Amino acid sequence: MISVEGLTVEFSSKPLFSNANFVVNDRDRVALVGKNGAGKSTLLKLICGIMQPTSGCVSMPNGTTVGYLPQVMQLQDDTTVRQDTRKAFASHISLKKKLVALEKEMQTREDYESSDYLQLVENYSQMHDQYMILGGDNFEAEIERTLIGLGFKNTDFDRPTKEFSGGWRMRIELAKILLQHPDVLLLDEPTNHLDIESIQWLEQFIMQSSSTVILVSHDRAFINNITNRTIEISCCNIVDYKVKYDEYVKLREERREQQLRAYENQQKEIADIKEFIDKFRYKPTKAVQVQSRIKQLEKIVPIEVDEIDRSTMHLKFPPCLRSGDYPLICKDLKKNYGQHNVFSDVNLTIKRGEKVAFVGKNGEGKSTLVKCIMGEIPFEGYLKVGHNVQIGYFAQNQAQLLDGNITVFDTIDNVAKGEIRTRINDILGAFMFGGESSEKYVRVLSGGERSRLAMIRLLLEPVNLLILDEPTNHLDMVSKDVLKEALKAFDGTVIVVSHDREFLDGLVSKVYEFGGGKVKEHIGGIYDFLRHHQFDFQNEQAQQISGKNKNNQGNDKLQHEQKSNLGKQNYLEHKELQKKISKLEKLIKQTEISIEENENRISEIDNLFFKPENASNLDLVNEYSSIKDKINNLVSDWEELNEELDNIKN
Repeated sequence: MISVEGLTVEFSSKPLFSNANFVVNDRDRVALVGKNGAGKSTLLKLICGIMQPTSGCVSMPNGTTVGYLPQVMQLQDDTTVRQDTRKAFASHISLKKKLVALEKEMQTREDYESSDYLQLVENYSQMHDQYMILGGDNFEAEIERTLIGLGFKNTDFDRPTKEFSGGWRMRIELAKILLQHPDVLLLDEPTNHLDIESIQWLEQFIMQSSSTVILVSHDRAFINNITNRTIEISCCNIVDYKVKYDEYVKLREERREQQLRAYENQQKEIADIKEFIDKFRYKPTKAVQVQSRIKQLEKIVPIEVDEIDRSTMHLKFPPCLRSGDYPLICKDLKKNYGQHNVFSDVNLTIKRGEKVAFVGKNGEGKSTLVKCIMGEIPFEGYLKVGHNVQIGYFAQNQAQLLDGNITVFDTIDNVAKGEIRTRINDILGAFMFGGESSEKYVRVLSGGERSRLAMIRLLLEPVNLLILDEPTNHLDMVSKDVLKEALKAFDGTVIVVSHDREFLDGLVSKVYEFGGGKVKEHIGGIYDFLRHHQFDFQNEQAQQISGKNKNNQGNDKLQHEQKSNLGKQNYLEHKELQKKISKLEKLIKQTEISIEENENRISEIDNLFFKPENASNLDLVNEYSSIKDKINNLVSDWEELNEELDNIKN
């Protein structure tokens, strides 16, 4: 499907990766991994043709369709949600217009017997078959199912896109790409703007899709559930592991240990050779051996050891004052924006040392409640922050709030106090801002680098209540693991707003679910909550879809049956499938004819054996045995062909 040969990319003479070679086959599900800045997004852009390599090439079969979702894209605000999503079916709608035009022409003409009219009917028939293979008029229902799966409500479909946040508009772009059913799906951080329910829906969609998928994601649960292969970019090289991410982590550690052993052995060999050269360099009797060792040293190719980000974030929260027994109490809390009720009757009590999660769809009030706690916005009802509570707050847009016109060092120096100022360089080094990186201006940092820098600011003062709003956005998986371990060891209270299941698993012991203007308490971890919540979520989706289409149930059922058979195949795929079916049916028919002919010959030989003169005819005996073997082989072939035909049809 995708062939990458000799791919090299250089920026300012510095290679991002060099001489990369790998092949992605049909229906492969590939996770691209590597530290921030390794070149994952660049590789996706090379595959879809947005960027050109320094050397090498990326090739795909002619006619291959590619759907690409970048991290950042230009969005339009001149249509409604439904109209914008409908653009995914531009060719489909164009075909419908052509059909309508042909229908009108057929109605107005009366030369029914002419060759032109017969050709017109033939063209209409072929075009209509193509249209029905693509799903007929069912594309509107498919649009609605996809939008609902990604978290939109029926009432959102006819709202202008400009009323939605950037995250929701990215969901519209994702819906358009998914609805096109491309041969190759390239996704760069698709879960960044999705809630847990939408992420799970997307997982199911991709697993049922026939597309080849290459994705970049820092959501470990997401890539483990979807991918069957991991391609790592490390040390300017690309290494292909034919396993899921969790298995890749183990294999990578084994690979690195082997590299370390080989590297140590090579260094010992180099040291021994140098020692011999230095010892006998000026002895004439050893001149030949010395020259031989020098040549041997020149031929040694240095062994590279894969870089590993053990120093990404070594977090240790400083000691702090003990807070009261109940750092946060809310009673009958309510928040409205004009006529819109965000939530009401919120009653919750968080005890000292508890670690809890706020989960729910985007826009249901999680960040709003956090802002109420921080005193940033007014509210109705009772909210009390406990005695001696010192809050550390990591806002969702914390990284964007940094001053881009100062350096990394100055960003920390401006907020550091007392003796901590003497250890700024050590702290920056622990966050991969060591050496010259500390002199970079904030405006040139990537999203992940800004998030790490914002996290450092949070750690500079002792706190006993941490409120983290989407802290893992733009952090790589190694960084998230270290942050998670630090939070688990933190002896204060933690409130985490997050959609990252793997990050929350084992960290929180209570989940507060936001939805429908209410906040519900669930005791247990995130997966306990999801198991309980899954049934309700599926019912909610079914109700939205049935409520929208209750007057078209019969028509939808027929269209759904058409869609289940052919909806995920484009016209060319279907034609290719029909060719395979026809070929198999022809081979089966030929095999049946051959079996029948040979069985007739067996009957003839049986009759000949009844004659006394043929009782010991060796030629007939040999022919009989040969035909019997041939029939057995033909029957075996016939069974295999029928099994293959059944598999294709199913």
